[in-house]
Amino acid sequence: MLTFVTTRPRRRIAALFAGAALGLAVLAGCTSDNVDCGLNQCTVTLDRSVDASASVLGVEAKFIGADGDKVTLEVAGEQISLTVGQQATQVAGLNVALAEINPDNVKFTVSK
Repeated sequence: MLTFVTTRPRRRIAALFAGAALGLAVLAGCTSDNVDCGLNQCTVTLDRSVDASASVLGVEAKFIGADGDKVTLEVAGEQISLTVGQQATQVAGLNVALAEINPDNVKFTVSK
């Protein structure tokens, strides 16, 4: 009986560590060279080149062009225009907002 009591907490601790490791693996899988995900949103950084794209939260996001402070992206097959500070635009059930634009790249957030 004493063996059962001491074994059960060990199993719970092992399950806790296994769950934590799985959670970290899921978060790490969401991060790549140009996509960095947290719990509620992903930040995407794309080079200002015609072929720059990234897969984020199950959709493809592609840089189309920029004119001044306005950026055109294609998200889930739909073209949208964004400016810094503009309220997030909804596309395919996701909120997309432009965070930063500079001569080399654009940075935007995607959240559910």
